[in-house]
Amino acid sequence: MNFLRNLLASILGSLMAFGILVGMFFIFIALVSNVDDGVVVKRNSILEFGFMAPVVDYTGKDDTDPFLGLWNNEVGLDEIVHAIRVAKEDSNIEGISLTTNFLQAGIAQTREIREALLDFKSSGKFVYAYSDYYSQKDYYLASVADEVYLNPVGAMDFKGLSTEILYFKDLQEKTGVKMEVVRHGKYKSAVEPFLSNTMSAENRLQIQELISSIWNVIVDDVSASRNITPEDLNVIADTLGARTPKYATASGLVDGNLHFDEYEDLLREKVYIGQDEDLNYIRFEDYALTANRKRIYTGVDKIAVIYAQGEIFYGEGGKDYIGQGLIVDALRKAKDNESVKAIVFRVDSPGGSALVSDIIWREMELVKEKKPVVVSFGNVAASGGYYIGVGGDKIFAEPTTITGSIGVFGTIPNVNELAGNIGINAEQVGTNKNSVDYSLFEPMSDTFRNTIEEGIEDTYQTFLERVAAGRNMSVDQVDALAQGRVWSGVDAQANGLVDELGTLDDAITAAAEMAGLDGYGIRKYPKYKSDFERFMENLGGVKSKIGEEAIKEQIGAEAYQLFSEFKQLSKQKGIQAKMPFSLNIK
Repeated sequence: MNFLRNLLASILGSLMAFGILVGMFFIFIALVSNVDDGVVVKRNSILEFGFMAPVVDYTGKDDTDPFLGLWNNEVGLDEIVHAIRVAKEDSNIEGISLTTNFLQAGIAQTREIREALLDFKSSGKFVYAYSDYYSQKDYYLASVADEVYLNPVGAMDFKGLSTEILYFKDLQEKTGVKMEVVRHGKYKSAVEPFLSNTMSAENRLQIQELISSIWNVIVDDVSASRNITPEDLNVIADTLGARTPKYATASGLVDGNLHFDEYEDLLREKVYIGQDEDLNYIRFEDYALTANRKRIYTGVDKIAVIYAQGEIFYGEGGKDYIGQGLIVDALRKAKDNESVKAIVFRVDSPGGSALVSDIIWREMELVKEKKPVVVSFGNVAASGGYYIGVGGDKIFAEPTTITGSIGVFGTIPNVNELAGNIGINAEQVGTNKNSVDYSLFEPMSDTFRNTIEEGIEDTYQTFLERVAAGRNMSVDQVDALAQGRVWSGVDAQANGLVDELGTLDDAITAAAEMAGLDGYGIRKYPKYKSDFERFMENLGGVKSKIGEEAIKEQIGAEAYQLFSEFKQLSKQKGIQAKMPFSLNIK
């Protein structure tokens, strides 16, 4: 009896202690939130942009979430652009200082930020930039500034774009672990890394043309901002003419070599304060809390902006991957909401499950019968990412968007050779001729391969028909542009795969025109689970996230990217409409 009484007392005491700890934690979070709510923008303030966190199109943050930001260190492109627009009209903000190093954003996202900064400058306010080291992407963003400065002992990278693709044929032969690849017969480059150790001429040509088109956009934009001809910029790149601070200044890419304190003296002159006075900096992260409460778009009528970002997998979906659950639900809510008059579908995806892509495409068709749908492509809208957007009434892409890759394939792991080498033998028993499913431990049978090929051919044909209907082309015309070929946004527009080149805001403006709206507000979808909800549902998820960050820190960013690609590969099920290789353009 005493044992039971002591046991119950211990359990009760533990529960009370846990409750007290949780209560204290919430009090702490509330206090932190109250401090954030008290952010004050002083007169003569300078908005400081120094992004360290990865940039995604949309984080779905809830400002009322007490756990906001505890585990999610991403920043939304929508937040960045919105904050710049609010700052443009904020009389307390005199200008912007860009101090970004190693910007973790795609080239299309970088260009969209750049466009917002150009618009900010149209108000007469200044944009200055400073860095100890400019990567090419950092400089592309910084080049929009009125003046650009580099540390006298810093460095700069300006040499043109390149990319690297890893090939695994020998690795498969040495380990006995291989990927069985089933693809449409004409795909010269599809899943090539699993079939060869070298890049085919066709693949090299398409990648060369892709990155050259993207580089030309960057060069043209820098040329306009820095008043240097594209020809001279390419000479600088070819000769590494900006490799030292002095060369960077002599070439005209930067305006001078200054230490940071000297750069701050220039800022003091811009805001008309003495050299011994402190600058009123306000960090973007703090200003965003204020900016998020101010609406640029206002009106009873709404335009829904639905974000689809990440690879495409069967399931509910979330902020890191696209599933039919959240996206279909968001499309239906926007369609059925009477205040929503038009929809903008924002896509940033290399593709994935062909089945899920078609489910989302079908829902887009149903929505389009009731309301205008404009599609906006971000960093990448390839294969399944293109598939889900092709049904829109009008498609916008950034000039640097990786677009197209219209094709399907299947990759299935097989360890038959490895199993034989280590003494494993698998035996199957079935009731009918084809009742035994595919086994990792046995070579792929001709019957199974033929069945998969049949499914891939059907899916590819369906994909072509979806694109032909959406783009008002013949199936043969689409097929000539397909075969897994990737295009830049510029080339995609020239080939009729997109309608216009422009930002997300350009797409929103077009949607408003199609709906006949003068004034309108914005409603964003989908609504993701908050950090608090995910924390309470699965404590293991937090540990997993922390574990992945630890792995990344230990093995380095490039090795972790390879690890992540293999991890995503293991999740693929069914026929894939996905970019057949990973491009890390740098």
